[in-house]
Amino acid sequence: MINSSLCEMLGIKYPVFQGGMAWIADGKLAAAVSNGGGLGIIAAGNADAEYVARQIKIAKELTDKPFGVNIMLLSPYADEVAKLVAEEKVAVVTTGAGNPSKYMEMWKEAGIKVIPVVASCALAKLMQRLGASAVIAEGGESGGHIGELATIVLVPQIADTVTIPVIAAGGIADGRGVAAAFMLGACGVQVGTRFLAAEECSIHPTYKEKIIKAKDLCTMVTGRRLGHPVRALRTNFQREYLKAEYTDISDEELEAMGAGSLRKAVVDGNSDEGCFLAGQSAAMVTKIQPAVDIVRELCEEAEPLLKGAAKWVR
Repeated sequence: MINSSLCEMLGIKYPVFQGGMAWIADGKLAAAVSNGGGLGIIAAGNADAEYVARQIKIAKELTDKPFGVNIMLLSPYADEVAKLVAEEKVAVVTTGAGNPSKYMEMWKEAGIKVIPVVASCALAKLMQRLGASAVIAEGGESGGHIGELATIVLVPQIADTVTIPVIAAGGIADGRGVAAAFMLGACGVQVGTRFLAAEECSIHPTYKEKIIKAKDLCTMVTGRRLGHPVRALRTNFQREYLKAEYTDISDEELEAMGAGSLRKAVVDGNSDEGCFLAGQSAAMVTKIQPAVDIVRELCEEAEPLLKGAAKWVR
């Protein structure tokens, strides 16, 4: 079995985090991943504290294992969700789309392990200085909001910058990706896109079908004009949105064009108006299976690769 300091720190069997995918990663999915030996994560997204509280309650009813909550710091409800997770004393908080500095002391006092998502060495260094337990180095191959650097160059640079554990994210969907992440200096991985095909993932069947049928050039990036690029599957909606970015449409109109598009994909499976977030690894996801099998396969496939790495050395 892969031996990682991350497992000891968090009390988990496998060094595998499930990504905090907005409107997708709910209490049911998080509990299934945690029961499978990884770290399940509930995504707060743009939801209010009442919604997040319900998902935490669901997760606690379904598992006695550690799980986390991901907080998108740009959310208008970030303050109230930040207080909620401190009150609930969840095991882990991961953060994205911003700097969690103002919440760090409150979370640490509640005994929470704070593990921010970072896309640069500067932010990783700041998070370590503020007391983060680890950082998630997320490359631009990932689905949803992305940074500029690819995983293969981001992870080693951040591993060289900080002394706290580094979790690699972006483009990881099988044991080869897990093994590569460890070779790059990570001690764990975060996986999002593959968990879209978990049996316990409650997205619309059309969404799952699109993931299973995805090909190598299946994703595209939009939103660069507004300063928050997003990776999703190529659909009519994504193509039209990209075209609109290069017109004289106002930023406000462009923002409105995307409003509600993720929900239309997740809940309605609307292929014409939905934004189906997915990473570049979507083409590597070929079947729907229980979350426990996904977690186990990721690590079991990685073990022989790591053990056999010495064959390349003469």
